[in-house]
Amino acid sequence: MPSYIRPRFPGAPIFFTVALADRRSRLLVDEVSALRDAVRGTRDKRPFRIDAWVVLPEHMHAVWTLPEGDADFSVRWKEIKTRFTRSVGQTGQRSASKIAKGESGLWQRRFWEHHLRNDRDFAAHLRYCWWNPVKHGLVERAVDWPYSSIHRDIRLGQCDPEWTGADIKGDFGE
Repeated sequence: MPSYIRPRFPGAPIFFTVALADRRSRLLVDEVSALRDAVRGTRDKRPFRIDAWVVLPEHMHAVWTLPEGDADFSVRWKEIKTRFTRSVGQTGQRSASKIAKGESGLWQRRFWEHHLRNDRDFAAHLRYCWWNPVKHGLVERAVDWPYSSIHRDIRLGQCDPEWTGADIKGDFGE
């Protein structure tokens, strides 16, 4: 059985990709209020800063910065997934392995993470979050997707409302 060892850099910004097991689902946008509540409840208990977040129908991307001295992002994702699953009252298909581990089957196991190395890496992943709904053909302009931190960032003057995403290049772990 593989043993996954994740890097731990306390206080570092991290980019994540988290997906439902059923990649045809629309559950995350259909139940976005439950997802927001799950994130809020987790942040109340285990704080972290949300630098960027985009929720698509069956997966999401986020950039978080954990508090200084704290590197435990895995427990936060577990809590968010658990809270959301309990709130929506749904499960997915469960293999014998998922049953044995008490997993609902709603989520893909694990998640993809990338510790951001510098300001340029941080900015690229922030923009990738904004652009992802365009990449997946859900909207023509990033600003048209309602479940994105781009709206907050426009209000804060960190993003031009007419930003097109033309500068997006690279591998972002999707």
